[in-house]
Amino acid sequence: MSTTPVFPQPVVVQVAVIVRDIEASARRYCALFGLPVPDILVTPGYATARTTFHGQPSEATAKLAFLNFGQVQIELIEPDDQPSVWRAFLDEKGEGVQHIALQVQNTQHSTDALAAQGIPVVQQGLYADGNGIYTYVGSEGALGVMLELLETFPR
Repeated sequence: MSTTPVFPQPVVVQVAVIVRDIEASARRYCALFGLPVPDILVTPGYATARTTFHGQPSEATAKLAFLNFGQVQIELIEPDDQPSVWRAFLDEKGEGVQHIALQVQNTQHSTDALAAQGIPVVQQGLYADGNGIYTYVGSEGALGVMLELLETFPR
């Protein structure tokens, strides 16, 4: 590993948990933490999100629920059956923490620096509204957990 940090002042914005039943999981989390049950969103397919998984187009979608805890958000993710980082995690490990998300200013710069350290892009796609991009990188070997890079495009 390089001694130059890829993320010198990281801002962790999210911890994601893969679940089998998002409605039941959201109710359990909200009951425990005294939060309102959030709306369940469904990610768009390839035509909108331009999702790639291991460099190939993917129709994968997922149900999402966001629970806000100040700076950090817990994201619950229920994947569909299409190949994706979410489905692979659920199939291989069951329910659990799948990624930690960081806000970045320049995804390409970040992914280039990570690739130089042997950490590849695994999945990438646009936000449903097109105002940003998410990128999952294969950091499990180095960190024990996947990282997600979130970049919001300037308006």
